[in-house]
Amino acid sequence: MVDAVQIDSRKFDCSIAATLDAIGDRWTLLILRDLFKGVRRFEDLQKDLGIARNLLSNRLNKLISHSIVIRVPYQERPTRYEYRLTSKGLDLSPSLVALMHWGDTWCITDGPPTVLVHQECNTPLEHSVNCPSCSEAVPAKSIRSQVGPGGR
Repeated sequence: MVDAVQIDSRKFDCSIAATLDAIGDRWTLLILRDLFKGVRRFEDLQKDLGIARNLLSNRLNKLISHSIVIRVPYQERPTRYEYRLTSKGLDLSPSLVALMHWGDTWCITDGPPTVLVHQECNTPLEHSVNCPSCSEAVPAKSIRSQVGPGGR
């Protein structure tokens, strides 16, 4: 369930626009990448990204306000927090994988700088869109859109 505070669906007539409103800038996507890699503490995020502290704080607060990330205390004196993805945040994984694979194909010339593998068998992952009915991979040219229940 999405909190009404997070996204005013009347503001958007497109799910992509609503998503970009929540996570659609370079720093936010890189913060999410680091969180998926296990970088969770403010200082570590700041150091790894080379981002200004005020920008990092702003982006983390936005992710928290959208319930994509939560702050969890890891130290009491002084109180210090780490940032963890919520289930809503974890659901962004396929989108980030798709962006990464696109970048590997169209932006990087010397091969992928990082390869994602299945933890259990170490096989490199592929990204595809599959039909839930017939389980076939669906190429972009075979996808069409139609008005959904939230369409106007």
